[in-house]
Amino acid sequence: MVLLAFAPPALAKPPPTLAVTNARVWTADSDRPWAEAVAMRDDVIVAVGTTEEIAALSPARTLDAGGRLVLPGFIDSHVHFAGGSLGLSQVDLTGACSVPEMQSRIAAWAKANPDAPWIQGGGWEYTCFPGGRLPTREELDPVTDSRPAYLRAYDGHSAWANTRALEVAGVDRGTTFTGFGELVKDPGTGEPTGALKEGAMRLVSSHLPATTREERLAAIRQGLRAAAGLGITSLHNASGSVEEVGLYEELIAGDELTARMVFAMSAGRDPDPCAAWQALREKHSGPWLRVPAVKFMVDGVIESHTAAMLEPYSDKPDERGQFALDRETYSKALAGCAALGFQPWTHAIGDAGVRLALDAYDTLDRPDLRPRVEHIEVISIADLPRFRQVGVIASMQPIHAYPSTVAVWSRAVGEARLPRAFPWRSLQSAGARLTFSSDWPASISLSPMRGLHNAVNRRTVEGDPPGGWLPQQRVDLETALRAYTIDAAWAVRLEDERGSLTPGKLADLVVLDRDLFATDPQEIHEAQVVTTIVGGRVVYARE
Repeated sequence: MVLLAFAPPALAKPPPTLAVTNARVWTADSDRPWAEAVAMRDDVIVAVGTTEEIAALSPARTLDAGGRLVLPGFIDSHVHFAGGSLGLSQVDLTGACSVPEMQSRIAAWAKANPDAPWIQGGGWEYTCFPGGRLPTREELDPVTDSRPAYLRAYDGHSAWANTRALEVAGVDRGTTFTGFGELVKDPGTGEPTGALKEGAMRLVSSHLPATTREERLAAIRQGLRAAAGLGITSLHNASGSVEEVGLYEELIAGDELTARMVFAMSAGRDPDPCAAWQALREKHSGPWLRVPAVKFMVDGVIESHTAAMLEPYSDKPDERGQFALDRETYSKALAGCAALGFQPWTHAIGDAGVRLALDAYDTLDRPDLRPRVEHIEVISIADLPRFRQVGVIASMQPIHAYPSTVAVWSRAVGEARLPRAFPWRSLQSAGARLTFSSDWPASISLSPMRGLHNAVNRRTVEGDPPGGWLPQQRVDLETALRAYTIDAAWAVRLEDERGSLTPGKLADLVVLDRDLFATDPQEIHEAQVVTTIVGGRVVYARE
């Protein structure tokens, strides 16, 4: 085929600065889904075609992919990047699924960091405590050498504090908490157990040592290196603040940013949050940093029984969860932000929370804003078609449905609602557009490959029954890849700029060590990134 119409010599454009050739290129472009090579001039894709066609353009530099799969760079549509990056140097309890193993990791970190005033970290899973109970301070005290300790659950919605941390925070049997969340107390003694849910976490977290700006910048640099090694080229940050945006401004000024950032600013309980962010949005509308969205949170999580449910929890028949925002406050703030043109994202995990978000979006009559519901872990059958009808994006995290993590979740939801658990396929079949992400650090992994594996398989790497967990909610590989690329770009109204390997779009792509389309689906998790290119620049190359 003829790739480009060549101009007369006097008008000829400079040659590409970089080309990737001899590849199996999945473009995510419906008009040209497959190719062999991609050419870039600086930060823009200028041609996609055969290896011979691209070679004829005389690129200044060529990377031979050796027949490997090339994809658009992965877009993580929901992440809390600064927090996750800070956690990289803290206690990591991911995958530690017994109390002794957690204690061993905590003790080892405490020994290796004797000067740290607090022992901090996270990653513990609800499933890993006997009977699905929450952890206790008595299990933490023996391994924290009298220092205060504060460890977040893997989802970020509960915390585990030792006795010293509670003392520093002034939390005792006389302490009360009202609002969204719970200070968990022993029903017999009335003493705090060391477990805190949702808003009650601030009783202790407000006493944590402040991190310096340089510490936060150093952590983000470390996080960016990790993201580049996973093929992530864009991040949608779901918990923005003015201070955090400023950190990325500094990284851009130093030419240090290796993943594009899109911020959804945290609304909290402010009845008119978006007016203060208009200038920030206007300032940052370029390819590296944007502030186009606002994030609301209307409920909690299933495991701690704080997600808002239409019917009672199966294992706690007197509870239906909680709303983090009342309908009036949420609707008023949402309408104000929509009037200013901010794209709304809403955290809603329980079926009642999802319905509240859909009801509120339906009153806006602004499908051009492409409103999003984040998480959607369980949904009423009646609400499935409303995503298409109202024009709402289903923003979901395949890694949250990893079968090894859902025992406590499943007990809380119960058999009747279980078929609608993490309903990717049901939403897709009902006409919803999906976008996928990690929710890092509120997850067991930042890796898109782990997310792809579970989206396609609904099963763990080993030890899971052959049929997987609720296999009817699986999606096919191309759907999952689109949800991490072009549909993820669409989810922030940037599909004309990124998300596919199309001439004129940003030159963000990843080379894998194997062809996912020819790989046993059970082996997707084994795929590794060979090269990551962002803006036409190699930001990661495997040795």
